[in-house]
Amino acid sequence: MSQHILDILKDRGFLAQMTYPEELYEQLKNPTTFYVGFDPTADSLHIGHYIPIMAMAHMQKAGHKPIALMGGGTAMIGDPSGKTDMRKMMTVETIDDNVAHIKQQMSRFLDFSEGQAIIVNNGDWLRHLNFIEFMRDIGSAFSVNKMLTADCYKARMATDNGLSFLEFTYMLMQSYDFLELFKRYGCRLQMGGNDQWSNMLGGADLIRRKEQTAAFACTFQLLLTHDGRKMGKTEKGALWLDAKKTTPYDFYQYWRNVDDSDVEKCLGLLTFLPMEEVRRLGALEGSAINEAKKVLAYEVTKLVHGEEEAIKAQEAAAALFGGAGMGGSIPTTEITREQLAADARVTTLLVASKIAASNSAARRLIEGGGVSVNDQKIDKSEVNAVVTEDMFTGDGLMLKSGKKKFHLFVLK
Repeated sequence: MSQHILDILKDRGFLAQMTYPEELYEQLKNPTTFYVGFDPTADSLHIGHYIPIMAMAHMQKAGHKPIALMGGGTAMIGDPSGKTDMRKMMTVETIDDNVAHIKQQMSRFLDFSEGQAIIVNNGDWLRHLNFIEFMRDIGSAFSVNKMLTADCYKARMATDNGLSFLEFTYMLMQSYDFLELFKRYGCRLQMGGNDQWSNMLGGADLIRRKEQTAAFACTFQLLLTHDGRKMGKTEKGALWLDAKKTTPYDFYQYWRNVDDSDVEKCLGLLTFLPMEEVRRLGALEGSAINEAKKVLAYEVTKLVHGEEEAIKAQEAAAALFGGAGMGGSIPTTEITREQLAADARVTTLLVASKIAASNSAARRLIEGGGVSVNDQKIDKSEVNAVVTEDMFTGDGLMLKSGKKKFHLFVLK
């Protein structure tokens, strides 16, 4: 007998909260349509979206039908959850462009063939709502007193800027999404990050009240480090799933360098490796845990960027840190002789490579003694050090900061 999907998700570390657990367990013994919402606030998904995407993939493998709901309507309001200020307003054109990019990314993780997963945009119904009709039909079902107890609202009300009425309506919009998906597709379950718990309760309750039938909410653990910090934040910003925003090599290196205490959790959540193998790798100690990190980095990069890019990133890391040369997919920038003649300072290259955010930050890196060019450390006092054309070998010029940040410059 195959393992129940809730047991699979629990075993791998996904589950946080759910409504009516016993009822939901029975519901998921049969094929069930469920949805996860994605607000298109950027033209790419980032690693924070990856947990619900992986959960959707597990659900689909177990015979359930996913709906990926693009927030083309809700993005025009902005979710206040986890925010200390109101989100920047986006134009309809920007939102629609972001939706198009995200749709393309989603197909790497889910099967969107006939009769399988579908992508829906809530802008199709939210953008044309009649305010008075909506408030009479939906707004009347919500208690303001109860809404104000939600963590997402309480946190915002405690800030100097407070909570706008625009954002206050977000819970109603998201709840209405669930009702609309139930009516159109028979959707019975909303899933998502645990920071959405209050919003999700509203939708499940709305269906039960309006339709007199069962509806459920289930949240996933957020991707946090062992000490409670949010994972996926780098010095360059978010860890994006788009190769143009975060290179496959940088993506690989992020997972290669996670803390030892986070390896088993990440293997369970971010890969499809059997849990026996996850536990075996997670139990490794000392230097052996590095092998588990290599497996983690390779498996996650393969899922996000494909096997070819994962192999390139793996080989590039082995070459760089194993002393076997500099090939592979190391972050690379071409520089002309004219550019080099105009400004050949190491600080300029540090900024151009985004190893440093500014010239002053670049100078501090040199003063800290952690910068090297072609494995030759720059003296702390040489903040104005320059590179010359003869320092570019057949591979190029390798700029490093510390043990984990590096960039290859190629002369053209």
